[in-house]
Formats: sequence, structure tokens, C-alpha cells
Amino acid sequence: MPRFTEKRYQTHVILAMLLYVAVMLLAWPLARGTTSLPLKILLALLPALPMLYVIGLMVRRVRDSDELQQRTHLIALGASTAVVGVASLVGGFLAASGVVHLDGSILTWVFPMMLISYYAAQWWVARHYGNDPSCDGSDGGIPLRWRLLILAVLTGLGAWFAYLRHDALDIGMAIGMGVSVACFALVRGFIYLRRSPVQPDR
Repeated sequence: MPRFTEKRYQTHVILAMLLYVAVMLLAWPLARGTTSLPLKILLALLPALPMLYVIGLMVRRVRDSDELQQRTHLIALGASTAVVGVASLVGGFLAASGVVHLDGSILTWVFPMMLISYYAAQWWVARHYGNDPSCDGSDGGIPLRWRLLILAVLTGLGAWFAYLRHDALDIGMAIGMGVSVACFALVRGFIYLRRSPVQPDR
């Protein structure tokens, strides 16, 4: 079996995310309009399939890594579980008391929030151990600029479809994706500028 390289992992994740966005934009909205219960269930659960594949990729990546990397992944997973757990607890209490009004669609943000906090914690832990996680493609992975470009294109597609359909949920998802991409790009830009060597005055 060939080694599961970082580039292979990133390529498979990007393809899965492309499929996820395509399903969310083209197939999933049909679930609200169909009257057939089996078809409604199938269309409603279709976006979960690419996410289950991504989870499988993450499990394989952790399994094939060395002990230090496994420790890094374990700490990052614990941190992301804590972040999502606390956010869910606070949101649940606020919703139960009537302070905020949340519907079931908020649950679609649990997994993306867990992924974001997982990668942020993994980056921090890797830096703590003196490693630089693969964010610039130096280990054979896909360069960060291309990953950000793909995220920007996916966000643009989501925003365009939301505009065409005038759907509040789609618009909210497009805004959330856009803000997430922008925040990630700003953080990475700040880190890059801090690492850049200061040029001497001439």
C-alpha cells in the first residue's frame, strides 16, 4: 500500500469538499420541496457522505503518522471537542431560555467548527513541539495559496447560488464560509509577515 502522503491527503480532502459543496448547492435544497419521505431522507443525508469520507481520511492520516504526530492530533482533537462542547452548551442554554432562537440548521455548523478548532489547535501544538505544520506545502503538500484559492472559489459559488435562490440559509452559509476563509487568510498572512526576515536599510 503506498504511503499516505500529505499531498494525497490534501487532494482527497479538496475533492471531497468540492463534492460536498456541489451536493449542498444542487441536491440538498431539493429535500425541502419533495413530498416523498424516502427521497427527502436521502437528499437530506446526502451531504453527510463526503464528510464521512473526510473523517475516514483523518483517521487514516492519524493512524499512519508517527508517535509525536499522533500526540499532536490527540491534543488537537481534545481541544476541538472542548471548544465545540462549550459552544454547544452555551448555545443550548441561551436557546432554552429564549435569549436566542435557533433551529436545527445550526447543527450543520458543528462539524465545520470542530474542524476549524482542530486545525487551529494542531497548528498551536505543533509549534509548541518545535514543528511547523504543513501550511505552506513545503512537505510536498498543496501550497497554501492554492488551497485558499479553492476555498475562495467554493465560497463564491455558494454566494452566487444563494443570490440566485434568495434563500436565507444559503446566504448565511455563504457568509459564514466567506468570513472563515477571510479570517484564516488574515491569520496566515500575519504569521507569514512575522516570519519574514527584516531587510536591512540600504
